[in-house]
Amino acid sequence: MQNHLVVALAYDRLCTFEFGCVTELFALERPELGVDWYRFAVCAGEPGPIRAAGGITVAAPYTLKLLDRADTIVIPGWRDADEIPPEPLLKKIRAAHKRGARLCSICSGVFVLAAAGVLDGKAVTTHWRYADQLQQRYPQLQVRADALYVDEGSIITSAGSAAGLDMLLHLVRRDHGSAVANRVAQRLVVAPHRDGGQAQFVPRPMPHDESGRLARLMDWVRSHPATPHTLRSLAERAAMSPRTLQRQFHDATGMAPYEWVVRERVAVARELLEAPAPLPMARVAELAGFGSEESLRRHFRRIALTSPGAYRKKFGVTDPA
Repeated sequence: MQNHLVVALAYDRLCTFEFGCVTELFALERPELGVDWYRFAVCAGEPGPIRAAGGITVAAPYTLKLLDRADTIVIPGWRDADEIPPEPLLKKIRAAHKRGARLCSICSGVFVLAAAGVLDGKAVTTHWRYADQLQQRYPQLQVRADALYVDEGSIITSAGSAAGLDMLLHLVRRDHGSAVANRVAQRLVVAPHRDGGQAQFVPRPMPHDESGRLARLMDWVRSHPATPHTLRSLAERAAMSPRTLQRQFHDATGMAPYEWVVRERVAVARELLEAPAPLPMARVAELAGFGSEESLRRHFRRIALTSPGAYRKKFGVTDPA
């Protein structure tokens, strides 16, 4: 990662929030982390004044030539999903991809990468409101409409707006490890990792629950991951029928109660595996509520896409003592 150059693209009618996420992650100096942090620069995607949402004008100090030297290129949205980006920009993106640069997009920025032809055959995501449009225009793509971000190695795409933070923190985690990413997230006052996908953010008719029974149930489950949970026991604790609980869970999270519980247990297992003092895997399975190592491995691999052992090796914090 020495001298790794991250370049953000600026363009007329720039998406200010998405651009701000990129600058917040990579432009600030972070000497307290003790790692070789990124170099950061902004290049103009086209000549002329660059106006940004909110009445802001951006003066980018570099031209598209900077993309020839970039190690990571971030496309922070795009001004119009129906507008084909300028050919000089697409040409630079193709060249960067060919030489192995990492390409990242936030929200509608995926349309720039798709227009450049670097996404063919790959799994990608974008804001849920653009997913069908992206799939119809580029049928050769595998559009994952529910994902917060999709990592295809040298190409990473994220869903709308704030999901860009999830993707950018994922890059930091990939480059510098879990401990560094957690500290960056702490400074941002955001969760270092969000499980689940966009389904929980797509507008749905929310259940009328003045007492907050579902929220209280979810908080209780998070604090009691090792307690055996069944649909009936959860429904009884929430004072709902099992059918009502299933409907309200799906409306609120896009998941069935059992799947949500499993994902919460995997989140607990992640924290235990990252701890400085490693616990036996059987104890991790017990504390996270899986009961057995086999159950832990099966669910962890399905959700985290790796084994508990490999995750601990990659993200576990070494105790300096």
